[in-house]
Amino acid sequence: MCEVKDLDECYRAAEELVLYAGKIIKDGIDTRKNVKSKGIDWDLVTEYDRKIEDKLIKQLSGRFPSHKFIAEETAAKEGRLPQLTDDPTWVIDPIDGTTNFVHRFPHTCISLALLVNKKAEIGIIYNPLMGQFFSARRHCGAFLNGKPIKTSDVRDVSQSLVAMEPWIAKDPQYLASVYSRMHALIQGTHGIRSLGTAALTLCYVAMGAVEAYHIESIDAWDVAAGKLIIEEAGGVVIDTAGGELDLMIPRVVAACNQQIAQQLVDLFKKPIQRYLIKT
Repeated sequence: MCEVKDLDECYRAAEELVLYAGKIIKDGIDTRKNVKSKGIDWDLVTEYDRKIEDKLIKQLSGRFPSHKFIAEETAAKEGRLPQLTDDPTWVIDPIDGTTNFVHRFPHTCISLALLVNKKAEIGIIYNPLMGQFFSARRHCGAFLNGKPIKTSDVRDVSQSLVAMEPWIAKDPQYLASVYSRMHALIQGTHGIRSLGTAALTLCYVAMGAVEAYHIESIDAWDVAAGKLIIEEAGGVVIDTAGGELDLMIPRVVAACNQQIAQQLVDLFKKPIQRYLIKT
């Protein structure tokens, strides 16, 4: 089990490795990439995703041999999602926003979290192309490039800027909910933004750049680090239905505060019902 003294070492190792991974992304952004699809046309992977993940796992397992891993490309290769236990577990997304990376859109990042007893103790998200290093440790606050950050103080969803990912409507099971929720947000907020990276958008909630973010059809590695960063910045991350988030099946409403989160939950329920009645 990781004790406090061990968490200091864990954080130092994580920071060093994420900064190293950032150099790989910066070196690779303008190169020709070997791009493959992981079964669905919008879920892309490159040799850079695998290179970063392999490096992180090799180095972390060497320094902390008893620790476990939940990592995107390893899970895809093995065809299964590892079980989350109480053991110290690193949750890794080597490149969140791979499609952005392929197209040289500069919103892409590495996401790394350490969970102990199923609770995130460390969260780091780094966008090397924009020079944004987000970090948090439980009960210690959230930071951007070493400076404290906090969520927005807006408490009325009509005054909010909200992010979501419309491309998920490519999956037929999410088509109705995505379009109906987009309609609700267009009518009921200041506007919608879409960055194509869940981890980085969660950080934008944490720093107050957007008031909320909604996404489904993602995995633990997209959310684990960002959830801690938001919570340490004063925000909340809950399930789309309004309850506690299940990290292994994340349906996310992330918000600057509980009021905005609940208003979004309520807003989403109404348009879905109207859409289903009409169809």
